[in-house]
Amino acid sequence: MFNMQKMLKQAQKVQEEMARVQEELGKERLEATSGGGVVKVVANGHGDLLELHIDPAAVDPQDVSMLEDLIVAAVNEAQRAAREMSAQKMKALTGGFQIPGLT
Repeated sequence: MFNMQKMLKQAQKVQEEMARVQEELGKERLEATSGGGVVKVVANGHGDLLELHIDPAAVDPQDVSMLEDLIVAAVNEAQRAAREMSAQKMKALTGGFQIPGLT
């Protein structure tokens, strides 16, 4: 016989664990660089940009577009790493079961 109460307790436990993982992701710090390290960004596990560091040597008033490209590349890499970390943690939590909207 189908035990609805047991299933609801399991669902609540998974929901609580997911909230814990989301909180952990917010505390994680991922670093990405571009241009050989002249641009460095730090993001949290949600992909939110926390820090941006630019080596003064990268600031060339004649080539602002290169600096912009380096910033975009570093931010994109940090966000990619955050998505990957989040997906791995959620996969471990759900046992590989795909739940739409979680990853």
